[in-house]
Amino acid sequence: VQLQASGGGLVQAGGSLRLSCAASTRTFSSYNMGWFRQAPGKEREFVADITWSGGSTKYADSAKGRFTISRDKAKNTVYLQMNSLKPEDTAVYYCAADPSGTRSYSTWGPGTLVTVSS
Repeated sequence: VQLQASGGGLVQAGGSLRLSCAASTRTFSSYNMGWFRQAPGKEREFVADITWSGGSTKYADSAKGRFTISRDKAKNTVYLQMNSLKPEDTAVYYCAADPSGTRSYSTWGPGTLVTVSS
């Protein structure tokens, strides 16, 4: 599966962005999907994920209450709605796929840059 993230950009603190991740195959519908991010000078970190069914989601503490992950199987796309953005959310955001069903992410797409200005 190939993944393509989009939707990043420059936004002021307190603003919102919606990231999208399009998958190249319909088998996407059987994969758990996740969003990760990497800020300058820092290691990549988990942001949120969603099971193949969409029935379970997990969030990093930093994302809880502000970010929402969702998926549209008909469009082979997973979304990350980000509200109340903070400057510390500035990072390259990556989507990833877990074909194994173990929430171990092995397939990555190129990232999309989110910059939050203060």
